[in-house]
Amino acid sequence: MSVPSDAATPAVEGWFTTGEEPRLLASRCTTCSNVVFPPVSVDAGAASFFCRNPACDGQEQDTVELSRRGRVWSYTDAQYQPPAPYVPASDPFEPFALAAVELPEGIVVLGQVAQGYGVADLRVGAEAELVVETLNVDETGERSIYRWRPVA
Repeated sequence: MSVPSDAATPAVEGWFTTGEEPRLLASRCTTCSNVVFPPVSVDAGAASFFCRNPACDGQEQDTVELSRRGRVWSYTDAQYQPPAPYVPASDPFEPFALAAVELPEGIVVLGQVAQGYGVADLRVGAEAELVVETLNVDETGERSIYRWRPVA
């Protein structure tokens, strides 16, 4: 498994932290505490935040770190390369597993399964933890991505 250094740049900025104990970052409504991943980005000039909970009219958010561990809610494998404009991380395309992991915060987060693991290593209800691995390296440096690793 290739774990990036703290200097690796996340492939998607603002979605997760790196280091020894990486965490997913989410938006939490300050009115009802509803949690949303990926986090809601409110750029200058963009519409202001609104809570995704239909029973709430909250308009402010905090950024929070989510739990590193959860339970596999569902899983599958990607056996076929998606059509363009998808750009594969490897050439030729290598199949990979995907896991939907339910976190204690009450949300389900989809992500690739860590390198070296596949659907044979996954079971609904089994524990999985967040890891950060190298997605690719290009002329600007190393890009990292979050993934789910089954916990034995």
